[in-house]
Amino acid sequence: MNVVVVESPAKAKTINKYLGSGYKVLASFGHVRDLPAKDGSVLPDQDFEMSWEVDSASQKRMKDIADAVKASDGLILATDPDREGEAISWHVLDLLKKKRVLGDKPVKRVVFNAITKKAVLDAMAQPRDLDIPLVDAYLARRALDYLVGFNLSPVLWRKLPGARSAGRVQSVALRLVCDRESEIERFVSEEYWNLSALLKTPRGDEFEAKLVAADGKRLQARGIKTGDDANRLKSLLEGATYVVDNVEAKPVKRNPGPPFTTSTLQQAASSRMGFSASRTMQVAQKLYEGIDIGGETAGLITYMRTDGVQMAPEAIDAARSAIGSQFGARYVPDKARFYSTKAKNAQEAHEAIRPTDFSRTPDQMKRFLDADQFRLYDLIWKRAIASQMSSAEIERTTVEILADNNGQKAGLRAVGSVIRFDGFIAAYTDQKEDGEQSDDGDDEGRLPQINERENLAKQKINSSQHFTEPPPRYSEASLIKKMEELGIGRPSTYAATLKTLSDREYIVIDKRKLIPHSRGRLVTAFLESFFTKYVEYDFTADLEEKLDRISAGELDWKQVLRDFWKDFFSQIEDTKELRVTNVLDALNEVLAPLVFPTREDGSDPRICQVCGTGNLSLKLGKYGAFVGCSNYPECNFTRQLNSDGPEAEAAALNEPKALGADPHTGEELTLRSGRFGPYIQRGEGKEAKRSSLPKGWKPEDIDHEKALALINLPRDIGQHPESGKMISAGLGRYGPFLLHDGGYANLESIEDVFSIGLNRAVTVIAEKKAAPGRGRGSTPAALKTLGDHPDGGAITVRDGRFGPYVNWGKVNATIPKAQAPDSVTMEEALVLIAERIAKTGTGGKPAKAKKATSKAASADGETTAKAKPKAAAKSKAAAKPKTAAKKAAPKAKKAES
Repeated sequence: MNVVVVESPAKAKTINKYLGSGYKVLASFGHVRDLPAKDGSVLPDQDFEMSWEVDSASQKRMKDIADAVKASDGLILATDPDREGEAISWHVLDLLKKKRVLGDKPVKRVVFNAITKKAVLDAMAQPRDLDIPLVDAYLARRALDYLVGFNLSPVLWRKLPGARSAGRVQSVALRLVCDRESEIERFVSEEYWNLSALLKTPRGDEFEAKLVAADGKRLQARGIKTGDDANRLKSLLEGATYVVDNVEAKPVKRNPGPPFTTSTLQQAASSRMGFSASRTMQVAQKLYEGIDIGGETAGLITYMRTDGVQMAPEAIDAARSAIGSQFGARYVPDKARFYSTKAKNAQEAHEAIRPTDFSRTPDQMKRFLDADQFRLYDLIWKRAIASQMSSAEIERTTVEILADNNGQKAGLRAVGSVIRFDGFIAAYTDQKEDGEQSDDGDDEGRLPQINERENLAKQKINSSQHFTEPPPRYSEASLIKKMEELGIGRPSTYAATLKTLSDREYIVIDKRKLIPHSRGRLVTAFLESFFTKYVEYDFTADLEEKLDRISAGELDWKQVLRDFWKDFFSQIEDTKELRVTNVLDALNEVLAPLVFPTREDGSDPRICQVCGTGNLSLKLGKYGAFVGCSNYPECNFTRQLNSDGPEAEAAALNEPKALGADPHTGEELTLRSGRFGPYIQRGEGKEAKRSSLPKGWKPEDIDHEKALALINLPRDIGQHPESGKMISAGLGRYGPFLLHDGGYANLESIEDVFSIGLNRAVTVIAEKKAAPGRGRGSTPAALKTLGDHPDGGAITVRDGRFGPYVNWGKVNATIPKAQAPDSVTMEEALVLIAERIAKTGTGGKPAKAKKATSKAASADGETTAKAKPKAAAKSKAAAKPKTAAKKAAPKAKKAES
């Protein structure tokens, strides 16, 4: 009997069926060990010696694997076919060697690109040894991420309170988003005009032609700058006669693109379906690991972390056969299409993402898949099949027209496209993203019959004013595309990088656009000012290339670390003498458009408008940065650091907006803006009552009625008919609530706080008592029971105060926001529980061995999304960022001075 080790239990179950009784397949549940996030995990002074830690959940997994290996004939490492998969195999093997359970038993490494019976059996017949250069590349990447995160983050905490952490790839990705925001802020819109003529042929067909030449010169794009010029040219066209000067019909062939890589799949899923990068990878992982299709479990797609664009020869043959049967013989090109990869590292350029069996059409698979799985499989199948189809044949017609007004001449052009043969377009066309044209080439429309030298009748002249627009903010898709173009990060890292930026609140995702939070812009400005080299695109891309060369066996991984550490450590040391005033001076200049927005009256944006003499500047408080006056405390003007238009304008002046008096107290109600946002205040002085605006309330919408309702919370609703005790409604840290007899019940919306009546309030309280789960110490009812844990005890899905989660005994594991609670499977639940135990220790209690750790050392998004979260827990500094900030940085008043 041979022991086979894979990552996930779902994968293990499927492969065990393929291999039969002669094999025992066990899951490692991702990585079995990692660098503990504490000082000393990587020791540069000891030639980068690395200390690894096995978390409690992985210890049990490794014990099961070790016990099985003892009784086996050999070990087969069958983890995923990439750098992280190779690293997991290396970790497992190293731990087994230390346990001395291998003896002289053979150890082999096998890789398969798809979880199908044929792919697995073929891989078993062609074992190899561990790819040590690939492992070295993993070690170098992991050490770099640790050294950057663990050494750079404390600098941020000390010099820039409110900052979370910084990482190698994450910081550069954040800079891209912030640089784009700066471009938008600097952008100056320019006016331009477009002119066109609606013309009619002698046969009565109408079409539109655009003005492209005038005054004997070809007009450049947006070349008509003023309304006067537009009116002059419009007059010329109004009185002109029109004749067709030239008609050219040109056949054009459009070729299909290659099958998906990781990044192109994430981009297409974003533009077509609105999927985040992480959601795309979650769904793809399930399609790869296996779906039950009528009693047979099979992987429907090949491995989804790849930068390769070519399909295996047998897959190409299968695709061509499917094209013939599905679309017809004309859609099969004479020769198979071959695509070359753009990946710099052949070691990681695996086969493109494709269906494992082209005969499994999306329509056939639909009944076995949930909605998201079907949509993604449909996308992958169509893109892969289209990559081997015939070219689309398009006829592009260009008509040149001469306008003559008593010797004043102008040129117009009409362009139309007609698809003569759709070819690959019958299966797949790219979705437009940020103004890009789609692949069908039919955006220009179709022209009627137009003949050379014939006269045309003018129907109407159209003149339209336009203004140039700033570059669009990045979406997840366009940012991934840009990172790939620059060579920053690798296929497995994009989703995790974006998730890290969002989790640390460096960016906000609004309508699929990435907007840098003020915190993110501060961090980027700080790094650009004091760690310039390490957020440069070329430097990061060059480092990625060195890591690729390590995996190809061309560079020594420790020498790459030595070269990096020498300069990086010197830069870290230089910041020790850096004063907060130096930081503020630098940030004031780099972030001038954000800190000192232009005023409509043209006055100096750096002079305080409240006192008229103080200079405005960034200030650093224990909760982060804000704008304040140099005359503090005599002038207490403060403003949030926020670049979002209306909110920033509302906060531009610290002058209270009078809303009227409170009829009960006679005190004035005012709308104000502080460093933590807009708020309502009743009265003046230290005893004045204040209340922040609830989430979703805009300052411009606040009137006397709303202000009065908010400032008088909590609101007494009435006495409970049974207890006789008062029921009140209010807003708390966790949202709107009802309070009765010391117990709380959640309300669905903020509006309920102001409108709920006594009858409904009594009902809500009764429902809470009948189905507890929102109060402290109570357990929500199970939404779904998944089955028993391998170690005993039921696993259930529940909906708690902070959202849905998986429960096993005392362990509660949060379900990712992007996943519906009712879609969680037993395999996914086991992974979530193992991750939770890894973070907190057995039974959900903090593990002693993990106390002195640091959030800074966690991967910055460079660690692959497929790997299990690391065993290391948070450090005191990371677990209590506010406390760390208090100790490391001056208090607000000191910083202001």
